[in-house]
Amino acid sequence: MTAVDPYLELQAVEAYLGTRRVFDNLSLRLHRGQNSVILGPNGAGKSALIKLLSREIYPVVKPGSHLRLFGRETVNLWDLRARIGLVSRDLQAGYVGAVPAADVVLSGFFGSVGIGPSQHPNAGQRQRVRELMLRLQLEDLADRPYRQLSDGQRQRLLLARALVHDPQVLVLDEPTTGLDLRAKYQLLQILRELAQAGTTLLLVTHQIEAIIPEISRCLLLSQGALVADGPTDELLAAGPLSELFGMPLQVFSAGGFRQVLPASAREQGLTQPHGSWRSP
Repeated sequence: MTAVDPYLELQAVEAYLGTRRVFDNLSLRLHRGQNSVILGPNGAGKSALIKLLSREIYPVVKPGSHLRLFGRETVNLWDLRARIGLVSRDLQAGYVGAVPAADVVLSGFFGSVGIGPSQHPNAGQRQRVRELMLRLQLEDLADRPYRQLSDGQRQRLLLARALVHDPQVLVLDEPTTGLDLRAKYQLLQILRELAQAGTTLLLVTHQIEAIIPEISRCLLLSQGALVADGPTDELLAAGPLSELFGMPLQVFSAGGFRQVLPASAREQGLTQPHGSWRSP
C-alpha cells in the first residue's frame, strides 16, 4: 500500500476539551494508503485527536495554525462522513438498548443514533446493510435489540455502520476494549482484511496487542504532545514503550503481533526488543 495525499494535517494546533487545554502546539500529517496507530497512555489526548478529526471540537484560530481534512480547512460534514468511517466508544455509549441491530447500521447513512420517523432508508441502503451484516457475520441479528448483543457483536455492528459509505479511511478508537479473546481476534482479523483490501486504517489505542501487522506507522502521544513518529518495528520496542508508559517493559512478537510485559531494569537491558512469546 503506497501512501498518497494527506487526509489529516495539523499544524501548530491548540485545542481544548471544555476548559482543559489538551493540545498546545501539535503538528502531524496522516496519509491515505498508510495504516497508522496513535499510541499513548490514558490522558495522552487520543480521544481529543479523534474529536478534532470528526469535527466535534475545533482548534483555536491563530496565525500559523491550521487543521486540514483531505486538503481543505472547511469541509462539509456529510462529505466527511462519506470519506471517514468512525468506530468510537462515545458512539457505542450513545445507542439505547431497544434499537434493532439493522437500524444501528442503517443510521450510518444519516449520521444519527438509530432511525427516526423523519428518516426513510431506501432499498439500496437496506441492501447495503444486509451485505455488510452478512460480511461481518451479523446476518442473524438484524432484528435483535442492541441491548441483547454481546460486546463483540456490538463492536462489529458499529464497524458495519462505519462502512456503509465504503469510506477511504476507517478510524477506530480503542476497538478491542472490553472484548474477550475470541471477539478480539475476530475483530482484528476483519480489520486485517479491510487493510489488505485497501481501506486506510487509523487505530487509536493504548493496547499494543491490538496493533495488527498491516499497520506500518506508529505515532506516540503523551500529555498532548507527539513524542515519536516512525515505523512500528522501531517504536513498538522496549525502549520507546518503557519511556512512553513510564515503566520498564519488554516486548515479544509472534506472527506480526506484539505482547508487552513488565520488566525489571536489569531484564530490560538484557532482553531483545522482539522475541518469542516465551519469557527469556
